[in-house]
Amino acid sequence: MKQPQIELANEIERNLFERHGPMIADDALLQALGYCSVDAFRQAFTRGTLPVPVFAIKHRRGKYALVKDVAQWIAEQRFLATTTNAVKPDAGCQ
Repeated sequence: MKQPQIELANEIERNLFERHGPMIADDALLQALGYCSVDAFRQAFTRGTLPVPVFAIKHRRGKYALVKDVAQWIAEQRFLATTTNAVKPDAGCQ
């Protein structure tokens, strides 16, 4: 990662950590990863196509991810968007 991307990832991580602590779960995780619905998230989880490592915790409901991983992924997406020439439009959430 280049310095501006590292700085952005650190800033995002600080913000997420203040809100959620070291782990993020449930609706906040879906929103951070850009999933429109729980079903879309479940399908990506089942297919193994989630962009960050997601895990279960014994005796807890839901799936969890480290704030650090989510922040790095968001920063990476931001810098890919500014360095890629051809951006394909996405249908987005409806």
